[in-house]
Amino acid sequence: MPTELSPEERSLRARLAAHTSWANTLDPKSRTARARAAANGRFEKQAREKHPDATDEQIARVAEHLRKAHYSAMALKSAAARRAKARKPAIA
Repeated sequence: MPTELSPEERSLRARLAAHTSWANTLDPKSRTARARAAANGRFEKQAREKHPDATDEQIARVAEHLRKAHYSAMALKSAAARRAKARKPAIA
């Protein structure tokens, strides 16, 4: 029966796998191109829904701001989660 890994060991194992995978990738931009295109398409779609009569240049600008707003919101939530975790007493 396999031994259960601690959260720290699972994290280390995942980090090892990620680094190994990226070490085997010579062109990281091409590896992530489809995901980036899908994400950018999502923001462009949102921009077109907000501003249906806008020019392509305006849509690109709005989409970029929507992308930045999305990642800023994620960073804010992450900071709040880290703060809440730091306040929790450690269980021994």
